[in-house]
Parts: sequence; C-alpha cells; structure tokens
Amino acid sequence: MTATDITLSQLLKTVPPPWGEDLSAGISELVSRSSTKLVILDDDPTGTQTVHGIPVLTTWSVEVLVKELQTNGPGFFILTNSRSLRSEEADTLTREIGTNLKKAISATGVTIEIISRSDSTLRGHFPGEVDALMEAMETPGLPCILIPFFLEGGRLTANDVHYVADGDHLVPAAETPYARDAAFCYRHSNLREWVVEKTQGMVTDDRIISVTLDDIRSGGPSQVTHRLMALKKGDYCVVNALTYRDLEVFTAGLLEAQSRKQNFVFRSAASFVRVRAGINPRDYLSKKELIVNNGHGGLFIVGSYVPKTSAQLTELIADKEVAAVELQVDELLSDTQRSKAVEAAGETINQALIEGRDTVLFTSRKLITGENADTSLAIGQRVSDSLISIVRNIECTPRYLVAKGGITSSDVATKGIGVRRAMIMGQVLPGVPVWQLGGETRWPGMAYIVFPGNVGDDKALAVIRQNLTRTKG
Repeated sequence: MTATDITLSQLLKTVPPPWGEDLSAGISELVSRSSTKLVILDDDPTGTQTVHGIPVLTTWSVEVLVKELQTNGPGFFILTNSRSLRSEEADTLTREIGTNLKKAISATGVTIEIISRSDSTLRGHFPGEVDALMEAMETPGLPCILIPFFLEGGRLTANDVHYVADGDHLVPAAETPYARDAAFCYRHSNLREWVVEKTQGMVTDDRIISVTLDDIRSGGPSQVTHRLMALKKGDYCVVNALTYRDLEVFTAGLLEAQSRKQNFVFRSAASFVRVRAGINPRDYLSKKELIVNNGHGGLFIVGSYVPKTSAQLTELIADKEVAAVELQVDELLSDTQRSKAVEAAGETINQALIEGRDTVLFTSRKLITGENADTSLAIGQRVSDSLISIVRNIECTPRYLVAKGGITSSDVATKGIGVRRAMIMGQVLPGVPVWQLGGETRWPGMAYIVFPGNVGDDKALAVIRQNLTRTKG
C-alpha cells in the first residue's frame, strides 16, 4: 500500500487502537495550576478555529504585551498575518514580536511558552519564522516540534506522512492543490522529507525523530516523554496523530518532559493549541449569538482562491436572493480601472445591505500569479487592499459578517474594521472561528465569522447563510 493509495479505514487497521484513558481533565488541571502563559503567534486568523474564551491581539507593543501577560487566562493569540508577507518581512516581524515579548517577560516576571501556529496544509514561512523567533528570544537551537494535525479540517498524520482527508480517502498533502501554492509550494508529504526540503538540506534526516502512533497508542505518555527527552539542540520532532486522544497523550508526555526542564519550540496547526491550552470544546454558536437584529443584509467577503472556496462560493451565489458582487482582479491590478471598480462595488453593496439582501463580495476566480513568490504575494496584497477599501466605505452595519480566507479575514479585521483586541467566542461550524469585536472597532460587539479558505464542504457558506437568514413575516 503506497502513500497515494490509502483510505482512513485501511489505515486504521494497521495502527494500534487509541490510548484507553481520557487525559483531557488532567491536562486542564495541570494548565490551570501552571503560571506559564501560552502565547500563540498566528500567521493568519484561522488559527483560532479550535478554541474559545481567550483573546486575540493584532498589536504587540511592549505595553500591550505586559498588560496581556498580567490578565487571567491560559494565554492569548497574536495575529501576525505573516503569511501575506515576503519571507524577509515575515522574519523581521517575528523578531520584533519576539523582542517585545522578551521585554514584557522581563517587566512582569511571567513565564511563557510560544507556539508558532501555521497552516495545516503546510503553507507558510518555515523554518524562517521559527528561527527568527528563537533568535529574538535568545533560545537558538531549541528542538522544534511539528504538529500539523487538524482534525476539523481532515488533516491527519500517520507513518510521518501528512494527509488531507477527502471523505474516507486520504490524499498526501503534496498531491493536493495546497502544495502548488504560488508562494509556499512543496514536493514532499512525508514530514521528515518536508523538513529537509524546507530547510534546503541544512537539516538532515538524522536530526529528525518521530513520535509515532505506536509510541502514542501503545507506549502512552511515558513513551512520549522518553522520546522528547532524547531531543538535542537543533533537532526536529514529527508528531503523528489521527485523533484528539493522540494529541492528549502527546501533550501529557510533553508536560512531563517540560517539568524535567526540557524546552521546545512548536510549529503546529490549530488542534494542538486547544489541547495544550487545556480548553475543552463547546457547542457551536447559535444564531442569537451571531446576528445583529437591524434589518440589514448579512455580508460575505470572499478572497481565498483555493478550489474548496470556489466551490463553496458557487453554492452560495446560486441562490438568486443573494446579491453577488464580483471584483475583476485584472481591473484591480490596473491603475486606471481600480478606483472605478472599487467605487462601483461599494455602492452596490451599500444599497443591497440597506435593502436587507444578504450580499457576497468576491474576487474573480481566475488566479493571477506573478513570476515568483514575492510578486505573487504582491498581487495578493493589491487585491486584498481593494477589498479593504470597499469595506471601509460600507455605511451601514451588516446583520452579520463573514470573511473567507486567512489573509482576507485578517486584513478585514485589522485594516477594515479596526480590530486591536477581540475575544474568541467559539465556532459556527467545525474549524470556523468567531470573534467578538472590541469597543475600538467600527462595529463594537459584533460577531465576526473568520472562515478559513481550506475548511468546510461545498455547502458550508450556504449553510451559514441559511442558519442566519432572517425569519420571514
């Protein structure tokens, strides 16, 4: 059986059953007793997709960080949106945040643990961000633990191969459209080989160990601890996981290793954040928690280009009651046409929202890329800036607000509506987080639905609209 020819049902027959003991309560108890704050540097806002009850910051001055470190709670997110930046810019930003964190720690005496949260389909500035973070924190060479498992999105790791689930079928990550991302392409699904690839051979296979499913499911927390204690300076560790129980076993073993003064830096997807923070899942948010009863239409802003988003958009605008406003990307890239296109879209959206029509602002679906990663990112930023210009000119408060795509939702939050600190309320669908906007924003108290580009089935956007549609009569 090859990595390209496997189903989840087949895979489960080849691995031990999950560890028999539920460890979540013990992890939560250890976290609640600990004085260590968890700080999650999130390269787009979708990393909040598994948690609730903790804040996300979009600024990181020393003053802001000192205040947050002194606030009750297991930790907080810092939204860097670094995935929208060039590699050098992302590294510089990470060093700035790390330097400010070090100053805030010195001022407060609070101990922190940092997670570099990134995409579960392996897109992002790796290893640059992790290296920059360790440099700023003056902890070079900490063993780096990789945990891209994200159950809600069907991202599973077994035998060191990272998969994207399509129903029961498991597609190796390098064989998905995500691996052909113009800025973050890669060739290997085996995470050991992926590390070698991404470090351009600077990290060799003999410096990479695996915490296997056999370690987790047969050996339990003590075996995980044993594996982690063997890590040396400059080593990498790949964590295999198919379920949250696997993550709980790993985390229990991790906490024991840390109690023995073994320290690490983490590059993970969102699921590990929830377990490490000791946060238990909650029910999905209700309609009452998500809408503003003002008679206006709801607003969707769709910027992501991944095929999953395009399929979801097609289902959403198939309903003729929805006002569909399309921005032609080639017009946005034209200095002579951009202003007219942005102005016309804004006028159409304002009128539709006032009339009570649910409205979708979206970019044309033909992906336009540059000649290299940097120019592709620049094109993406130009398009995102155009979307933000429209958001800023919306004159009425939407009944609800959904932004689709990591970079899009970050720019809408920070540049469009002025978020500086928001509270993560929970999720509206699996892997789809909701923030409560702060008093500093254009729409204080509103629930802001942050919809990752690579999450949900084809009907997910339409389902959200259906669930939030006004009652007739």
